[in-house]
Amino acid sequence: MKIDRKPVYEALRGRNSKDYEIYLNCEKLLACQKDFDELCNEDELQFQIVHQVEELWMKLLNYTLLNVHDYMIAGNAHRTTTLLGRCNQLVRLMIQQLDLLETMSPREYQQIRLQLGNGSGQESPGFKTLVSLGPRLWPAFEDAFLKPEKRTVRSVYDTDYAHDDAYVVAEAMIEFDEQMQLFRWHHIFLIHRSIGMGSASLKGRSVDLLQKGAKQRFYPALWDVRVEMTNEWGGEYGKVRPSIGGEGEAG
Repeated sequence: MKIDRKPVYEALRGRNSKDYEIYLNCEKLLACQKDFDELCNEDELQFQIVHQVEELWMKLLNYTLLNVHDYMIAGNAHRTTTLLGRCNQLVRLMIQQLDLLETMSPREYQQIRLQLGNGSGQESPGFKTLVSLGPRLWPAFEDAFLKPEKRTVRSVYDTDYAHDDAYVVAEAMIEFDEQMQLFRWHHIFLIHRSIGMGSASLKGRSVDLLQKGAKQRFYPALWDVRVEMTNEWGGEYGKVRPSIGGEGEAG
């Protein structure tokens, strides 16, 4: 026996009749998607919701980064690392949610794609703000944790290493940088499955646009210091060493 969809659809529209609905503004929230009868196919509701939720997470992420910046300027390492940890959790959620979109078939995605008009993910207000705001943490980190004691990134990680406030904040920052790069690369593979990497879009070839962005690093000094340290240490003990088993040379 088939389920009557009308009462289900009506319940899912929300009416702000209860305190919970009023506080969350459910009536407006649940009206942010196309009405059930207007969807181009069964996957379009999922497509809209995933992208809307991503925008909400990025709204929270950008708001949190502003607070991170303020606490960093104040030299509050504990609050800074706690909030950066929240940011990292948010980006992980954003990555996980992209997996939902991989349940669409390429054919159904093409039908949804027509509904976007000339729009693309490159126009996301949350993401554009994020890639602008993220790098601005670096001057705050320098002013609060490096310049007052005349330190460098190398001293924090190597010559003056103490696993101190500067170090833990730097590690939280590089984790955020890493998560953002993972989000971008995950998006590339999503596009690969949905429309193919060599396809053209209204903004140009998807692969070129996304791969260019995926190469951006918010805090290159935190990545480069590892190369510098490893190269210097390698110069001391050599790149090829005797096998730890005592037989032959390392391959």
